[in-house]
Amino acid sequence: MDALYERSYTMQMGEVHLPGVDLYMLNDIQEVKRVMQGEAQAFPKSHLLHESLEPLLGDSIFTTNGAQWQRQRSMMNPAFEQARLQVAFPRMLGAVESMLERMDALKSDEPYDIEVEMTHVTADIIFRTIFSEPMQGPDAHRVFDAFARYQALAPKLMLPALFGVRWLKMPWLQWRSNQAAKEIRTLLQAMVLPRYEAHQRGEETGKEDILAAFMRARDAETGEPFPFEELVNQVAMLFLAGHETSASALTWASYLLAKSPEIQQRAHEQVREALGERTPEQSDMKSLPLVWNIFRETLRLFPPVGFFARENTAACPMRGKQLKAGSTVVVAPWLLQRHRKWWVNPDAFDPDRFDRAESKEAIKNAYMPFSMGPRVCLGAAFALQEAVLILSCLLRRYELQPVEGHVPQPVGRLTIRSANGVELRLVKRAGVGLNEGTAGA
Repeated sequence: MDALYERSYTMQMGEVHLPGVDLYMLNDIQEVKRVMQGEAQAFPKSHLLHESLEPLLGDSIFTTNGAQWQRQRSMMNPAFEQARLQVAFPRMLGAVESMLERMDALKSDEPYDIEVEMTHVTADIIFRTIFSEPMQGPDAHRVFDAFARYQALAPKLMLPALFGVRWLKMPWLQWRSNQAAKEIRTLLQAMVLPRYEAHQRGEETGKEDILAAFMRARDAETGEPFPFEELVNQVAMLFLAGHETSASALTWASYLLAKSPEIQQRAHEQVREALGERTPEQSDMKSLPLVWNIFRETLRLFPPVGFFARENTAACPMRGKQLKAGSTVVVAPWLLQRHRKWWVNPDAFDPDRFDRAESKEAIKNAYMPFSMGPRVCLGAAFALQEAVLILSCLLRRYELQPVEGHVPQPVGRLTIRSANGVELRLVKRAGVGLNEGTAGA
């Protein structure tokens, strides 16, 4: 985020021109809605973004456009009923129990990179939701480790896609990224194949998970299911998007709470009042409004996907400029959600702003952590429930304390991460037992 200036947070449209590249950074909300909603078909995702992610995701819903994307989206919408909150909640709870057991083994006086655990628990949750199994065993951990390597290479590889600059690509890093992608896909194929072959034979496994729903999905026009390779594409996409974005936001939420002890204490008291010492239930989540607002405010300050890159298919006017066909148009939640026109005290961590009337217009017009329009995130409700459960269990059990001298440095990777980790101290709260509030209590 070091490339941004103070005027970036006040401008309506900025532009950058490099050899062969015309890039426009868009903050004008009417033009944003035009690009993301009203004329979304005329502003598809950049084809260079597809090229950079294709080794891992193939032609998945995350990167495709046009009729191909519409077909995939229509097939996957019913499948996401399997991620409905009541069905997913027990799987989330099981993963959170494992998270707390890992955290209980830590020494409270030692700094701990909370990003590592947030990545682990969210990967475990999405793994359980896709496959009905916890993320255990050597193959599951090889997937997790390969994703970590892939994510670490992303800053250098995503830059050319965002700015449309092919000559920035680095063959050695691209090869390493492709090798990590190949390993991930090989492992996922091995996990999917037995279930796929059993389904083809008409055998029922009794597992009601997202993989089962994807295999049952049919094209409305042809009646055809996802072929095997495309099925793997969607599983890879879901595993990546389903844990990477949540891990990013939960990491930043933990840091913001550690730096805001009064807000943290209020949230702890709300959790204790709502849950006491018992195991959380799905219906409890609505009784935690401050925890919801903490996460919503984290998404405002640190949207996991800070920039949405689009490519205009034809020359068009925009704010008095004539954009050439093939220009890159960037809509940036990172900027809009801190924009000086819309937000009061925009850089402050203030969860209560979501309850104040003064924020109503800003939330309506300049808040889009899950994107907007036809490509809005399918898993938004899933991610919100997951986050509230994780944060409430974390806050009930521990006090989050900052590490003196450690200042995380936000950087754009696949999501907004910290270049130097996010170190905290986890201090066990008095009177909290080992298994309190977990599924095994």
